[in-house]
Amino acid sequence: MLAHLPTGNVRPDVIVDHSRSDDAAIVRSGDRDLVLTADVIAPLVDDAASFGAIAAANALSDVWAMGGEPRFALNLVFFPDDQLPLDILDDILAAGARVCADSGVAIVGGHSVRDQELKYGLSVTGEVARDEAWTNLRAQPGQTIILTKALGTGVIGQAIKKGIASDAATAAAIASMTTTNQAAARIGRRYGVTAATDVTGFGLLGHLRNIARGSRVSATIELARLPLLPDAKLHLAAKVCPAGSKANRAHVATDVRWADGAAFTVDEGEGERELLASLACDAQTSGGLLLCLLPDRAQACVDELRAAGLPAVVVGRIDEPGAAAITLE
Repeated sequence: MLAHLPTGNVRPDVIVDHSRSDDAAIVRSGDRDLVLTADVIAPLVDDAASFGAIAAANALSDVWAMGGEPRFALNLVFFPDDQLPLDILDDILAAGARVCADSGVAIVGGHSVRDQELKYGLSVTGEVARDEAWTNLRAQPGQTIILTKALGTGVIGQAIKKGIASDAATAAAIASMTTTNQAAARIGRRYGVTAATDVTGFGLLGHLRNIARGSRVSATIELARLPLLPDAKLHLAAKVCPAGSKANRAHVATDVRWADGAAFTVDEGEGERELLASLACDAQTSGGLLLCLLPDRAQACVDELRAAGLPAVVVGRIDEPGAAAITLE
């Protein structure tokens, strides 16, 4: 679909557009670089306030993933007012406003549409220091890859819809999705991160592949290191998996290989490593950041991220260009 859009130097003040598969656009405005993004989602959970907070954190995340700070936002609302009472919308907007306020972001307007399916999100404008954005072009061989949040929100979200998610798993997923990536981005800047992405709809492997392609490198992921939300592996083993996660695995299959030479197949095989590989493809909402930085700074960065309450862990490394974009160990 994006192939039909214009790319390249359409204007000299456009620094990053959609052609690099980055998390947000960057444009030059006077002596500043502005970060522009928009994200809208449908509900993953039943509670209106939790949904509003998740949607806001998810939309703001793209700016932090570029190494910037969000400043202003516009509400984007799609609401079936002939089916649902407006106090539900009040709860959604109030929760989104709280997340924005806590993040130093001013909501300055918005737009609403009558729609048969409830959706909510934000259009966000942020700032990043001149020429210091974490674009997909700046990963370097030898760097370490850190993941700042646990995986599994797609699988748990599907379990919630089916009414089979435990209270503990639901609470853990909501807590993860309503935690913003502000602290992770600020800590990452202190440790010299050069490239990053947030793990959202295309899954960890899909977003990492964008970095590998943009920087003309390859990457290795150690599956056993991946942090997982409670019951995520349990539900996936029971074939509870959203369609988007299945599509992600199919989409990256030709660019992924197993370290032992076995073929990486579109369809999930048997065993522990296959479950972990599918969770690495799980479509996330308001997931964590993948941070690329020098290995001698990685442990100190992880320690500070964990001190900030994030389940951060080293999950892999950036390699020289190889036969596949991503190798799984």
